Amino acid sequence: MKISERTYNSSEVIAFKSTKEEFGGLSNMAPGYSIRVNDVIIPSSEALYQACRFPLFPHIQEEIINQNSPMTAKMVSRKYTTHTRQDWEEIKYAVMYWVLKVKLSQNFDKFSKVLSKTGNTPIVELSHKDKDWAVIADTKDTLKGKNALGRLLMQLRSEFIINNNDIECVCPPNINGFMLYGSEIETVCNPETELENKLLFDLDFA
Repeated sequence: MKISERTYNSSEVIAFKSTKEEFGGLSNMAPGYSIRVNDVIIPSSEALYQACRFPLFPHIQEEIINQNSPMTAKMVSRKYTTHTRQDWEEIKYAVMYWVLKVKLSQNFDKFSKVLSKTGNTPIVELSHKDKDWAVIADTKDTLKGKNALGRLLMQLRSEFIINNNDIECVCPPNINGFMLYGSEIETVCNPETELENKLLFDLDFA
């Protein structure tokens, strides 16, 4: 997946930066969006994304996931950049989209409301220096950058909110060695849906 740089009119976008703002839930740093993958509880989408960098190093993944805040998880990840999987630059956008789908599937009511409020307006993440995941001010009226996170959020919005597609379960991306704590990452389903299905199964055979 390749994403090229774009220019946005600052008056024609929905922008987010702080998690305390109206659209702060779009950020991977937003609290209150825990995720379960392979029966591991992960406190944020940022922690999950960063852990995916290090499939061959479960102890690094555990240190990242055990942090109290998404920003601290990111800082821990930076300590181990030399251990990042070699194909990370080629797969990171696909990994992020998978992370966002998992976030939506397991926090649907809360996350879908934020995405729905953006309508069809372009979404951008604001930054002072990151032109890859976000945009920076280019002129008084324009923003410039790849805006990879914003564009992946728009893709998520289009696929699952606007088109009203089911997202109760999310398959892992087609990536070799996509692992958590030494095991291949499995299809991730909403824990509440799994519980409902189990109860229905038990009733059928009661």
